[in-house]
Amino acid sequence: MTDSYDDKTERRIRAEINLYYDLHIPNEKPAPLLIALHGYGASKRQMMREARQMAPNNFAVASLQGFHQHLKEPKEPGGPLRFGFGWLTNFKSEESVAIHHRALLDLINVLVRENVADAARIFLLGFSQSCALNYRFAFTYPDRLRGVVGICGGVPGDWETSEKYKATSAAIFHLAGARDEFYSPDRIAPYETQLKMRAANVVLKSYDAAHEIVPEMREDIREWLHKHSVNS
Repeated sequence: MTDSYDDKTERRIRAEINLYYDLHIPNEKPAPLLIALHGYGASKRQMMREARQMAPNNFAVASLQGFHQHLKEPKEPGGPLRFGFGWLTNFKSEESVAIHHRALLDLINVLVRENVADAARIFLLGFSQSCALNYRFAFTYPDRLRGVVGICGGVPGDWETSEKYKATSAAIFHLAGARDEFYSPDRIAPYETQLKMRAANVVLKSYDAAHEIVPEMREDIREWLHKHSVNS
């Protein structure tokens, strides 16, 4: 006898989860805010170290941690298990996108309300897996961000077909590695044209790098953030 499954029997309940972030607050408040999201398998602590090297000194920095936890191989045979975090799963991925959006909206609202962040100078940065998710957010909520930085990542798969995405005045800086094994030069070739469909200020720059953040990227991001954070 073969068991059968009728998806009409699937039900759901709502449950709350806690999302965690690290926060650096500069002396001057409210400050420009950089929200930094790590790639698959990393953590908020690792991304905070990276973000602090990229953000100008007057920036507040928030490093949000992915909400899908998983085990990683020990660094050494027989060593303790490690944990990593991610942003998406294949099962009902639209729900992961919704959690990502809600987390960013709530984080921005909290830090603006606490006078940590200047609501007019919010920047969002993502590496690898979080890059396309951040673009989804930026173009779904086009008035919430001053700028978006994407490093070694992609654009949403439904970029040219979805009606959710709107034009934004936010500046876009996309950084790519010429030796990136996941996002090769051929794969990213159309990104600049695609992003300019909905953003007027788009810069795409390639570096002598693999799927990684290199010193030249950090320097360029710092300069770009400073340039776009200055109030006119």
